[in-house]
Amino acid sequence: MVQKTQLTPEMLVPRLGEYLVQREFITDLDLQKALAYQQEKMAENQTYLLGQALIDLKMIDRAILDQAVTEQIIQLRSALQTANRNLERRVKERTAELQTALERLSELSQMKANFISNVSHELRTPLTHVKGYLELMVTDSLGPVTEEQRHALEVSQKSTTRLEEMIEDLIMFSMTSKGELSIKQEEVDIRRLANLAVKTAMEKASGRDVTVHAVIDDDVPSVQADSQKLAWVLSQLFDNGIKFTPAGGRVVLSVKQEADNLVMISITDTGIGIPSEKIDEVFEPFHQLDETSTRRYGGAGLGLSLVRQIVEAHGSMIDVQSTEGHGTTFRFPLLAAESE
Repeated sequence: MVQKTQLTPEMLVPRLGEYLVQREFITDLDLQKALAYQQEKMAENQTYLLGQALIDLKMIDRAILDQAVTEQIIQLRSALQTANRNLERRVKERTAELQTALERLSELSQMKANFISNVSHELRTPLTHVKGYLELMVTDSLGPVTEEQRHALEVSQKSTTRLEEMIEDLIMFSMTSKGELSIKQEEVDIRRLANLAVKTAMEKASGRDVTVHAVIDDDVPSVQADSQKLAWVLSQLFDNGIKFTPAGGRVVLSVKQEADNLVMISITDTGIGIPSEKIDEVFEPFHQLDETSTRRYGGAGLGLSLVRQIVEAHGSMIDVQSTEGHGTTFRFPLLAAESE
């Protein structure tokens, strides 16, 4: 039978012997003798406390032991209360510091969003003028141009179109940062929207020798979504896939009915893929996985960040699956439109 150890107040008190010496109830020599005697008893598999050894050796009586133990418990309790008060104070101070930092961060974020919004809108006007004059020159409205000049003008037009897209992305980002992104839910013919996205992506894809096409279920239902913003999401995902897919590769848009009330939309490319440890980084605004000065792929790093925000504004979530060197798939579900 296992003998249960009787709990006593002395078990709560550390370094009792030293305390008794400090109070001059015993001497150092008494303490050494009592400790040796305690070890002898414990060698006999007995639970034997120092206080009992001191009493058995008649160095102190029970009253002195109880007094010493009580004093130490009171001191420990006082120390614990002081430690708790200090901890509470530090927690309050740290909470206040974090709250101040959070408010400052919110202010900076708002300032950044306002700055981006103002600059983006200010860029629109001169860009409109540049586009207008380029169009006039390309169409010979301002006089004839040589073929070499026309080619240069067409290249400039493509660059202004790309710049315009970046400005629109910045404006949309500033809206989402300020909580102004609105979603107008309506019944959307996802088959039509997907086919339009493929046609729009074909010109850019052909210039990079990349094939794009769609695989759409025949009986896929319409979805509940903001048609303009969903079209923008598909366009961005296509652009992303085309940009990171080498010549001879392909980008495929798939639209399938996942369940009675869900439609799964996915875009898969055969591009360079994403390292597993960097998948979450692709959604960070103004972030490029390759941040070196000699990076191969351009862009402001806003597209995928906005894609996720728009998808989440639809009450959905975007998932990424990628194998480095073999391609990437972005996919998200949307609710099917309620049939009348």
